[in-house]
Amino acid sequence: MDWRVKAEILDEATMRRALVRIAHEVLERGREGEELALVGVRTRGVPLARRLAAHIQEIEGLACPVGELDITLYRDDLSRIAQAPVVHQTHIPFAVGEKRIVLVDDVLYTGRTARAAMDAIMDLGRPARIQLAVLVDRGHRELPIRADFVGKNVPTSQQEMISVRLQETDGEERVVILERPGGA
Repeated sequence: MDWRVKAEILDEATMRRALVRIAHEVLERGREGEELALVGVRTRGVPLARRLAAHIQEIEGLACPVGELDITLYRDDLSRIAQAPVVHQTHIPFAVGEKRIVLVDDVLYTGRTARAAMDAIMDLGRPARIQLAVLVDRGHRELPIRADFVGKNVPTSQQEMISVRLQETDGEERVVILERPGGA
């Protein structure tokens, strides 16, 4: 099905400002002595986590480790999305036990990806706490999950889709709302 751009909601500058604000909020909501680590959910959560780590380094001088998480095998809709799903590598170069883990993803929608990411992290150890940072929260939750850090809240209809485009994965920087022609 073809989709068309309905509106651009973030450009390169506003995306950067949103990430800098999230970095400040992550630092402000930390607890004394707590070890912070960021874990990006593949695909676009990984470069966003790296960017957040760079902003945290700039702001506080804190070198924050970044991991990459593939949740493919933790999805509850695995049989519906593909006969032979492509599983990518999870790379967490630190022990998650007793750390404050901030999961980073591009869009929060139903909450199912966040739930799968929490399950995957818990299989790696017992963090002190898990928080969720997303660039865009579009609503329509199916599970009782909310983000701790949000770049932009964007109410959408079920007939719309949010497309996050990053230089690292897509060769451009912007976030757009897509809609089906004719609204169907």
